[in-house]
Amino acid sequence: MQTARFTELPKAALHPTIQQLAQEHSLYDRRLDTLRSKLFLTEPEKLEEVRLKKLKLSLKDEIERLRRMEASASEG
Repeated sequence: MQTARFTELPKAALHPTIQQLAQEHSLYDRRLDTLRSKLFLTEPEKLEEVRLKKLKLSLKDEIERLRRMEASASEG
């Protein structure tokens, strides 16, 4: 019987880059723009809007944290 072989994920997959996070942030922003362009939102759209805003804020915080880490690493 063969067992599945464990392969380690590259560190980039475990720790997304600032650029990847910024792209995801932009994607959420574009979807929010689409929702904002509507006159009325359905209940699911309202929930999606709230969720996207929270995700964007979370990504913004993570991007800032990574930038600070990079800055402190380059100083030291």
